[in-house]
Amino acid sequence: MAGRFITLEGGEGVGKTTNIAYIQALLEEQNIPLLLTREPGGTTLAENIRQLLLDKEQESIAEQTELLMMFAARAQHIKHVIKPALEQGTWVLCDRFTDATYAYQGGGRNMALSSIQWLENFVQGDLRPDLTLLLDAPVQLGMQRAKQRGKLDRFESEKMAFFEQVRQSYLSIAAHQSERVKIIDATQNLSSVQAQINQALRAFTQ
Repeated sequence: MAGRFITLEGGEGVGKTTNIAYIQALLEEQNIPLLLTREPGGTTLAENIRQLLLDKEQESIAEQTELLMMFAARAQHIKHVIKPALEQGTWVLCDRFTDATYAYQGGGRNMALSSIQWLENFVQGDLRPDLTLLLDAPVQLGMQRAKQRGKLDRFESEKMAFFEQVRQSYLSIAAHQSERVKIIDATQNLSSVQAQINQALRAFTQ
């Protein structure tokens, strides 16, 4: 039996790092074989692309270049990590996936969604997440949290309007794909956030 593919999405400062560890623990408690990974990243080459994308000291990256780099990293990730794991029956838990491209490059950068969709089909074939948990919080709150973590990367250094567009794109995806994408209110305290996650996962795994 093939594994299941779960992704965690959200803007800056919504608590993905803390909660992906919680999700991992919940699934492992059920003795589900699990692989934890992230995007962009997951392979040596994809991690190198990640560093180029996040480094704001690099030369200015054209929007088209950024989009293609995202999918180049994703192609490596899918071929060498995600698909082999799923085919072996291992579940894959991924910190961000293609929804992030629609939100950041489509929403934030105002790139044509048709271009992203073409690349999605070209790179992924029929591979799509089975469940996506979207951690959502107002942009101002998320950015306050992100700044407390220390130095901001190239994406985190964008203006508030960029992140507002990212958030609205995420919420639009959730509205149109409500069977797959479950919104988690990340403004609440950690125990309440994790209670929502627990409920969504139990409904999915039953």
